[in-house]
Amino acid sequence: MEYKVNPKENGYFAARVVFTVIAWILIVKFCSTLGSSGELGGATAAVVIFYAAFIAAFVAFQKIFIVAYMKGDGIAVSERQFPEVYARYLAMAAKLGIKKVPPLFVLQQGGALNAFAIRFSRRNYVAVYSDVFAVHESDPDALDFVLAHELGHVRRAHMSKAFWTLPSAVVPFLAAAWSRACEYTCDNVGASLTGSGKSNGLALLAGGSELYRRIDLPAYLESVRLHRTGSVRFVGLFMSHPWLPARIENVRAQR
Repeated sequence: MEYKVNPKENGYFAARVVFTVIAWILIVKFCSTLGSSGELGGATAAVVIFYAAFIAAFVAFQKIFIVAYMKGDGIAVSERQFPEVYARYLAMAAKLGIKKVPPLFVLQQGGALNAFAIRFSRRNYVAVYSDVFAVHESDPDALDFVLAHELGHVRRAHMSKAFWTLPSAVVPFLAAAWSRACEYTCDNVGASLTGSGKSNGLALLAGGSELYRRIDLPAYLESVRLHRTGSVRFVGLFMSHPWLPARIENVRAQR
């Protein structure tokens, strides 16, 4: 299946690979220097290793907690549970050439609007919050867009790429810029796999399952352009996701 990869995604990822290699070279040189510095160097190396192990353990615990929560409280979508959604989910995964289809869970998050893909122990998972999933009958295209977006992360191996290029996160703004480009690509995946839900899937995230159908998208986008001040642009540099209006404009351009 064809979809448009955001042109900045591959460029930013190449930069992350380069800076990751540089970071590892510097780490090796630093450790070599410490190893030849006697007891003081050994003590410093021990501190560095301790903090590195602590960070790795913290990241792993976060993933364990999220996956355990999904499996413990989440509603697993399957042939018996929301079979219509599951059939469409499998069909979209097949079109994307995903052989190992990630388990899909619905999570209740007190009205929060989100969905995410996560990789743990060499397996991918997809979760969608219940207030997004609630439109599965009234507006299946909108939900399919969200699900296709998350499958796009799986197809593009974004989670694995982020893990293996983690050292490049020390470069200011680079990881966030790459993440935003990935989001545009996955929105394009959603737009390619769905019909009328191209904008509805994102409007759903902006307004919620009750309000989004009444949003005047042209007026919304025009209003946002008027309020796109320097502070908005500055904060956007730190964000892992583009502002929703920019994402809506991107998928509307795919038509």
